[in-house]
Amino acid sequence: MQVEVVSREDYLSFIEKQPLGNFMQYPSWAEVKTEWKNDLLGWFDTEGQMAGCALVLYRKLPGMNKYLAYIPRGPVIDWESKNIGEWFAPLFEFLRRRNVFSIKMEPPVVRAKWKTPTIKSYLKEVRKHGLKGKTFRDLGPDEVDARAEYVQQELAAMGWKKKEGEGGFSAIQPQYVFRLPLKGRTLDEIFSGFHTNWRRNVRKSEKQGVEVTEGGLEELPEFYDLLKVTAERDKFAVRSYSYFETMYKALKREDPNRIRLYLAKYEGELLASTLAIHSNGHTWYLYGASGNEMREKMPNHAIQWRMIQDAHEIGAHTYDFRGISDALDESEPLYGLLRFKLGFGGEACELIGEWDYPLQPLLHWAFDMYMKKR
Repeated sequence: MQVEVVSREDYLSFIEKQPLGNFMQYPSWAEVKTEWKNDLLGWFDTEGQMAGCALVLYRKLPGMNKYLAYIPRGPVIDWESKNIGEWFAPLFEFLRRRNVFSIKMEPPVVRAKWKTPTIKSYLKEVRKHGLKGKTFRDLGPDEVDARAEYVQQELAAMGWKKKEGEGGFSAIQPQYVFRLPLKGRTLDEIFSGFHTNWRRNVRKSEKQGVEVTEGGLEELPEFYDLLKVTAERDKFAVRSYSYFETMYKALKREDPNRIRLYLAKYEGELLASTLAIHSNGHTWYLYGASGNEMREKMPNHAIQWRMIQDAHEIGAHTYDFRGISDALDESEPLYGLLRFKLGFGGEACELIGEWDYPLQPLLHWAFDMYMKKR
């Protein structure tokens, strides 16, 4: 196996056919991450056929000709391979030539799944007995992928270090996500899987005259203004407007369906707005914003239902609500994330998380210590 830089065209024609292709592994995502350098890499087998790919982002260390390499939700390789090492040996060799001192990746590999009924049943027990501090690790999953366990063992044997995040959230991407399966289901079947209150909220929003439409670049400032309101209310930092403008333009250029902006309005007033991303039969709910007024009109339920309908229409097999915490305790601040997403009747998925490989162990250690002190 050999790893080399490939053209954008060859990269796109390969990744578009891959079941584990993630929008963060597309060339357009490199355009969004303007503060990073990047390479589009391809793995080639002995017959010269492209067998894997990765978008690698590089961040230079201040004052040194050394780089951190980051592979978001990748690489896109055969994770079911019996010999995972054969994929990484040529990657290490390539990245050493790029003066990389450490590699960070988040493989698109799911370890375990918990269905909505299982989670709800456990939450009843937690409430009934007044249990505190419970997480998904305390609840036996409905499914465990033995191959994911094997992958983790192989990575650890190779020298990869798993980075444990707090509450299931790593420094970069969440380890736990909530997904709604769409494949083989009608919209009626999907809607009937919502919690009774969620179905009622969708209908209520519709009856009260909330309209959900798809917007364009000209409506992006409206989304951003509402996102700032949300950030102030929920106390999180928000990126600059130029970041969202760059993202919208780059992803739309690559594919008109790659990104969509949604607006939920009542009598012309914007109540909620979201961004959804689609690739490889997978639609992600990426960002959401909502106002402080007229929340009783349930615009958030209405806008999610519209996004799910559109994902179904373009043939997505999965609608991804993205990050949740691992908390199964109503007193935890991030529990609300799970509660809202749980009402749509999907499944919680645990990915195998964030992994680091120190190509230069001493420098990696020093960098790690520096980041922990920040």
